[in-house]
Amino acid sequence: MSYLWEKFNIKTFPAETLVFRNGVFCKDLSDCTNVIYDDKKNIISVIKTPELPIHIIYIGEITGNIDMNIDIKTKNTRVIMSSKITNKNPAFLNIFVKNTGKNSIFDGNIIAQNYNSLEITTKGEHLCENTGIFIKTKVLAHKNSNTILKGFAVINKNMELCDSNISFSFMAADETAKIIMVPTQYIQSIPKNAIHNASIYKSNKEQINYLRMSGLGGTEVKKILEEAFLS
Repeated sequence: MSYLWEKFNIKTFPAETLVFRNGVFCKDLSDCTNVIYDDKKNIISVIKTPELPIHIIYIGEITGNIDMNIDIKTKNTRVIMSSKITNKNPAFLNIFVKNTGKNSIFDGNIIAQNYNSLEITTKGEHLCENTGIFIKTKVLAHKNSNTILKGFAVINKNMELCDSNISFSFMAADETAKIIMVPTQYIQSIPKNAIHNASIYKSNKEQINYLRMSGLGGTEVKKILEEAFLS
């Protein structure tokens, strides 16, 4: 799994893994005994509490409409998702998480570079008390790109002490890049936390001047600031 670090800067750790590259499930790189993946319906189901965390790794270039449904059905389970994607053609990525396992947590990080038109929709639905769903989406948008980020957090009735956080971060690599962010919450029980964050990042003069004083040119400064944002 070292190539994930070398090529995509994704840290691996002791876990049961499911690896997707360019939107395709890589069975030979995956090692899961407590998870069922239905490739026809694009459903990942955790069916037995694992001793190790579940690590979903989603990397590469995407195009067209892609759905990923993650269903956590077991107690005391931690599911981590690391996603680093790019798109050079229009792409729609939909990630829907259902958590029905008490004391179970989903922690997802999506990092995308958009060169065309990209829409990412994330939805976290709490279907049991004491569940956590955290989804962070970060987009670096390039010249003439259009980005739409939609996030839905759902805490149903009688689902007490749930922890929800769906956040967006955006940086424009060019002034022609456009962004729309739509955060939505449906809260019907008293949560432990229910947070939405949406932020637009822009480098400041102090950062730029510091890097230029180090002898870097304008293109190098721009590249370093973009890499810092993605990291």
